[in-house]
Amino acid sequence: QVQLVESGGGLVQAGGSLTLSCAASGTIFGVNAMGWYRQGPGKQRELVAASRVGGTEYTDSVKGRFTVSRDNAEKTVRLHMNALRPEDTAMYYCWTVRFGVNYWGQGTQVTVSS
Repeated sequence: QVQLVESGGGLVQAGGSLTLSCAASGTIFGVNAMGWYRQGPGKQRELVAASRVGGTEYTDSVKGRFTVSRDNAEKTVRLHMNALRPEDTAMYYCWTVRFGVNYWGQGTQVTVSS
């Protein structure tokens, strides 16, 4: 089992910045990808950013604004969000996958006011 705990969400004005953090614990061996999903009001959950063995990937709407960083020694993954927009408002979930099994954190709310 892998446990994920997020922190760092909150309310920010459009154009502002936030950094989300996620700490992983439990059986970490075999984890090869970590990242962040989000689910906005009335929307499906989408992958925002992922750090994989081969590199990083981002959904188109956040490219150039968000950066995912991962520290394997500290078992953390962060999402640095700049130039935030009201449409970035969502519950953000830390995610990882281990031997084909997906794990999720409890989520942290990000609200961007216009």
